[in-house]
Amino acid sequence: MDLNDLLATLNAGTTIDGASPLHSVMHDASQEALRITAEMNGGYQDPQRLRQLLSELTGSTIDESVTLFPPFYSDFGRNIALGKGIFINSGCKFQDQGGVTIGDGSLIGHNVVLATLNHDLRPSRRADMHPAPIVIGRNVWIGSNAIVLPGVTVGDNAVVAAASVVTKDVPADTVVVGSPARVVRTLSED
Repeated sequence: MDLNDLLATLNAGTTIDGASPLHSVMHDASQEALRITAEMNGGYQDPQRLRQLLSELTGSTIDESVTLFPPFYSDFGRNIALGKGIFINSGCKFQDQGGVTIGDGSLIGHNVVLATLNHDLRPSRRADMHPAPIVIGRNVWIGSNAIVLPGVTVGDNAVVAAASVVTKDVPADTVVVGSPARVVRTLSED
């Protein structure tokens, strides 16, 4: 079992057994992510160096239009896909094993948590992990201290208000507020 096997399993939404070889592969990948994020967060890094480290973390090229303000935390890194013109503010935490995709022009506020794993509810299976992706559309604004839970899609141009807990999909062109987040307004260019 290797990282490619793990990514295929995660992206298929298949449960990772807590005692499986894939769980060990995930643990090893997490150690690498912790090493890279420690370098990101351990002292001043210029914007170009931060993008290089983010590219190393994700295993893909990060566009020069992406801006990241550390500290930034990821306990996996290999299942993050970032578009262009994205801004990620300081203190964000991406638990990306299940997949995090962020569309062009999106703004991610201070201390946002994107969580793509759930543990099993049965005590005897609690170490098992159930992955589900988070997909953030284009031109989305996620306010400070918001939490987005596994399996959620946030539609284009939506706004997630600060401190909201997003438990279900957010329609495009809406504002959601609260815990659990609910639609309070529809947006338009007018």
